[in-house]
Amino acid sequence: MNITINRLNDAYHFEATNDTGNTMQMDGSPDIGGENKGFRPMQTLLTSLGGCSAIDIIMMLKKSREPVEDIKIELTGDRHEDRVAKTFKKIHVHYILKGQISPKKVERAVNLSMETYCSVGLMLQKACEITHSFEIID
Repeated sequence: MNITINRLNDAYHFEATNDTGNTMQMDGSPDIGGENKGFRPMQTLLTSLGGCSAIDIIMMLKKSREPVEDIKIELTGDRHEDRVAKTFKKIHVHYILKGQISPKKVERAVNLSMETYCSVGLMLQKACEITHSFEIID
């Protein structure tokens, strides 16, 4: 896995490119001179957690032949505002799934993702508390 990050302006606007050519832009907050032209680095970390877990959950539900029509993930990260490095102290992940899906199978998939399969989540759990919840919309 390779990522290249290039600076796009004379402030904090960057573009990351992966080894397959996909890009993502990052920027700093206006408080430090950024222009909000992309995700902030800590936002990309939350995004990575949600994306990693979503892939796990969809794969497991597909294997169980559950008809997932859609999935939306809302992530909330609370940071240590009193520290120089404002690391996450708590993250909550809320999954909203659409379809006529078995709640037991969704619960199992969510738990397996967060406790066993999601590489990003397993790494972050060493640094902060991660909680999760889900709801199903028919």
